[in-house]
Amino acid sequence: MNIDLTDTTASKINKALVQGRRAIGTPAVGMVLTLVIVTDEENAYDALKAASEASREHPSRTLVVIKRVSRSPRDRTSSRLDAEVRVGADAGSTGETVVLRLHGEVLNHAQSVVLPLLLPDAPVVVWWPVNAPLDPAKDPLGALAKRRVTDSYTAEQPVKDLSARAATYTPGDTDLAWTRITPWRSMLAAALDQISCEVSGVEVEGEEFNPSVELLAMWLADRLGVPVGRRGSKGPGLTAVRMETNCGPLVLDRPDGSLATLSIEGQPDRAVALQRRETSELIAEELRRLDPDETYAAALQFGVDKLGAPAANGAGEGAGESGKAPAKKAAAKKAASK
Repeated sequence: MNIDLTDTTASKINKALVQGRRAIGTPAVGMVLTLVIVTDEENAYDALKAASEASREHPSRTLVVIKRVSRSPRDRTSSRLDAEVRVGADAGSTGETVVLRLHGEVLNHAQSVVLPLLLPDAPVVVWWPVNAPLDPAKDPLGALAKRRVTDSYTAEQPVKDLSARAATYTPGDTDLAWTRITPWRSMLAAALDQISCEVSGVEVEGEEFNPSVELLAMWLADRLGVPVGRRGSKGPGLTAVRMETNCGPLVLDRPDGSLATLSIEGQPDRAVALQRRETSELIAEELRRLDPDETYAAALQFGVDKLGAPAANGAGEGAGESGKAPAKKAAAKKAASK
């Protein structure tokens, strides 16, 4: 069921939601959270599609906040709220969807529109697919949320954006650039747990200016305490991680964005599935946990500047934290437990 409301209020939107549920005979008790998506008109469709697919795993009320900035000085002074309420099959999910278009003065008071529409006694997650604020926790909408999801990959200067995220980090913040490297972190931790060797240097290879490359390098430098260099490639995304150990090299290579090869000295090469994931899968992963991600915080606050310049050749040529001893298997197990 689809209900269009023009020049409406939050009270009328709530009534439309109740009307829609009654018309199709769907209760609201099955929804576990409220997902607020703050985006623009251009990116709203893709973001809503990803959220709809993720809601199959996490039934939720999805509120899409689209701020319509008018070029006309007259329209900027007038306030108007338009809404599109989707329930049932029209929502494309197991929850409810409300698309909110804000015009004029109401643009500066989006939190007043969203607050009455939140599910009672349910956690709130706010996601900015693009144009995320520098300090999500202090944003009026971000202040309503238990978890705040940004995406540094969409920023004009992704690597600098990571530094800004580190400076303003608040427990509950996370970034999809971090979520994208979860399979890499799991695979590397499992590989290191199989060997009893000391790691002396690491090289991370991937697209230039890709924040996931920097985050993986910072995570490895923070957890292993060794120099970590970066090497640019044509992608897609992350393409390889090479570790130098006293037992020989350990390499996880994914040249095509789909199938990777794990090479460990003294063992046969193994093909592992390491496919790049869709945005819906990333959002679904983030909605599985609503507590602060301490591992992300530690990697983020390690700092891009501590990695030094990207390596030109070979692992270990990038500068890491000085004075740290090579990591042993215990450090690898600690990384795996995290």
